[in-house]
Amino acid sequence: MFASATELPAALLRIAIILIGVAVVAGIVVVIGRRRKSTTLALDVTLTLSSWWALLSAVGLLFIVGKAIGGEFAEISNAQIPTPWASDLPCRTTGETSGPELWCIGATSSTLTISHPDDATRVLAAAAQAGTLLYSTIPAVLIAIVCFQTLRGRPFSATITRALVSGSIAVLILGTANDLLPSIASTVALRSVTPFGSDFYPESFQIGITPVPIVAALALLALAAVFRQGMRLQRENESLQKETEGLV
Repeated sequence: MFASATELPAALLRIAIILIGVAVVAGIVVVIGRRRKSTTLALDVTLTLSSWWALLSAVGLLFIVGKAIGGEFAEISNAQIPTPWASDLPCRTTGETSGPELWCIGATSSTLTISHPDDATRVLAAAAQAGTLLYSTIPAVLIAIVCFQTLRGRPFSATITRALVSGSIAVLILGTANDLLPSIASTVALRSVTPFGSDFYPESFQIGITPVPIVAALALLALAAVFRQGMRLQRENESLQKETEGLV
């Protein structure tokens, strides 16, 4: 969710409108569920919202692909742009410091818009946007699968376990790509539009990854192990019930 406005109340209002829309959808699901005397209202609401989340992400992915194929612009979010310091700002570029001092090195995270991009910029920009979108959609897909299987009476099933394992792999790959691609794409884009030696020409690729994708992937694997253990206990319980019924 993102909103931009010159005044804070206007920006907050736009965010509030989005949240109200989500609340309205949830309210409609609750009303329908109560009329049907559903006993799983929480699961119904969660499944609906996560399904809409995944559906909107799929629509967004189509727009990204269409823009990459035939668009005249390429957009790169979270771009690392080197910015020169103001000439009247005291700072140092070399030498040892005896205390806290400013150094003439800086970068800002921003959104680049490149008109008539070359093929490399176009592909990298689309890959960065698609990776970010898919990475943020993984939780919605996993939640929808868990809710759907639970509503069908199969809270511990092989489908959920496979989804969690697949989700851990996707989180690791897409999360790492989400860390790397914006910086790579912005560097390639800036090199294509700024002359060498310019203050805005990136002389090096400054990339890095965070531990979040790794931690999230391990958490999903651990959750998959929990569901697998639940499946085993469920099978043992069902087998015990059959043996008991046979004895009776």
